[in-house]
Amino acid sequence: MYLQELQLQNFRNYASADLQLGHGINVLLGENAQGKTNLLEAIYALALTRSHRTANDHDLINWQAKTARISGRVVKASGTTPLELTFSRQGKRAKINHLEQARLSQYVGQLNVILFAPEDLAIVKGAPTVRRRFMDMEFGQMNPRYLYNLSQYRTLLKQRNQYLKDLQHHRQHDLLLLDVLTDQLAAYGADIIHQRLVLLHRLERWAQSIHAEISQHRETLTFHYATQVAESALGDPKTICDALTALYQKQRDKELYQGTTLIGPHRDDLRFQVNDKNVQTFGSQGQQRTTALSVKLAEIDLMKAETGEYPVLLLDDVLSELDDARQTHLLTAIQDKVQTFITTTSLSGITRQLIKDPTIFHVTAGTVVADGSTDTASAE
Repeated sequence: MYLQELQLQNFRNYASADLQLGHGINVLLGENAQGKTNLLEAIYALALTRSHRTANDHDLINWQAKTARISGRVVKASGTTPLELTFSRQGKRAKINHLEQARLSQYVGQLNVILFAPEDLAIVKGAPTVRRRFMDMEFGQMNPRYLYNLSQYRTLLKQRNQYLKDLQHHRQHDLLLLDVLTDQLAAYGADIIHQRLVLLHRLERWAQSIHAEISQHRETLTFHYATQVAESALGDPKTICDALTALYQKQRDKELYQGTTLIGPHRDDLRFQVNDKNVQTFGSQGQQRTTALSVKLAEIDLMKAETGEYPVLLLDDVLSELDDARQTHLLTAIQDKVQTFITTTSLSGITRQLIKDPTIFHVTAGTVVADGSTDTASAE
């Protein structure tokens, strides 16, 4: 899979842009605050219908405009697919092959991307919500069923939390409806937990191999999925569902008192261990960086295994955060394998001999010029 072309209209600081992209490594070169990351954000949004930098879609629209549009052509083994995403004050619309999709969940998965930025170290060092978001965003691209279950779960969770608040403040009194919502939430939650466990087990295998190679076989990386469901009940969705239902019954008084749902995949966590020690708490900065890099590189192989296509890789100023050994491993791993976009302020920051025939774009104040080209895509 690769993105053949990218067009922008009134997206961030780009009034218009039309880029013909290289199949291999694309380097976006320019000083800070010129629009390099905006281009990566556009590709990410084209894939996932949302930004990785803001929850407010209005931020993506050029301040002089009322709508923003991103479009592109994705090439897969099965053929070429035009994609289009439009943001407006009324919401967003997504099109596949020029046909508008009734639900965004039908659109996600047409273009698969993996983003690696300096802040992705938070996957290891950050709060549990960061790791849950990581699992949901990546697994949702790979597995339409996971994305559907997650959407249903979030809707039910919102309804159940509201009903718990109504019960807490005596605006409602019917516990039977709470039981109905609980049963539904447990069913979708069980599927999510089971799918997470299956995909994490597969991801762990690739990450272990990569981590061992980077650490020269001195370290062993393992994953631990932290959930309130007992390990003995994690065999299949039914046993997980039964265990969740029992936990909800046990915690009912506490949930009624607090007015919120205390059990489920929205409370779970993913822990990374190096040589059986929690790398978040006890790992050195180098071990944390190696863990994050190993997980990101492993995602490439997992996505290929799950979808049949390699994803597009977005590296936002990440090379400057890696030492020579990790940078070399990263560039060697992706060479001739995945279409990659790298933002950087200087080509001297990249081991040039490891990049074969890169396509270079110069970015200046929202203007993009391909190396050796007189054509421009400008924010003017």
